[in-house]
Amino acid sequence: MKCPHCLVEVHESFSSYNVYAFQERFQAKNAQGTLCQWQTSSMVCPACKKGIIRLIEQNIQGAELSELQVLPFGTSRNPVPAEVPPNLAEDYIEAAQVLVFSPKASAALSRRCLQGILRDNGFTEKDLAPAIKAVVTSGKLPVTLAASLDAVRNIGNFAAHPTKDTNTGMVLPVEAHEAEWNLDVLDGLFDYFYVLPAKEKAKINELNKKLASAGKPLVQ
Repeated sequence: MKCPHCLVEVHESFSSYNVYAFQERFQAKNAQGTLCQWQTSSMVCPACKKGIIRLIEQNIQGAELSELQVLPFGTSRNPVPAEVPPNLAEDYIEAAQVLVFSPKASAALSRRCLQGILRDNGFTEKDLAPAIKAVVTSGKLPVTLAASLDAVRNIGNFAAHPTKDTNTGMVLPVEAHEAEWNLDVLDGLFDYFYVLPAKEKAKINELNKKLASAGKPLVQ
């Protein structure tokens, strides 16, 4: 497993303890009305020495119903690169933090972050869907990133504008893996629009220093 603190691959060695015992007087029902118990599952990362704690919900037969990471709080993702503007980094971090509680809220925050990225880079359409179409059809993005961006456009629409299933009439939820996919696409856009240009600029600056010292024309 990857440590959610330091992101180093470590051997998983959790110890579990019951919060509610299976004795009848300690049994409790969850929000869905299922009789269950809760366990804490914890370990210390051997690399960074920080604690990892999860809260596990089980039914009375011992089958796991859900798991929530409570330390560190939120999903485990790489830090936002320093090159990303602070307002976009803030939206991304909040989208990652609320994912475990509300994929719909996470997707809505990702949608706002995505619109900010596109506006920063010249795609200033009023609505997000046409802005996504514009960047996808511009040919600027790598093919795989463009395809993923076009696909997650629909997830963002579900978060901002509830969409009904044409067969059942039920409002379609945003699944956790879909909200996580939004964040993956934002990672790709951060790298393409902010990190890679900064690296290229740094390389050119270093080259220009050498060219200047040799009295040769600089690279523009």
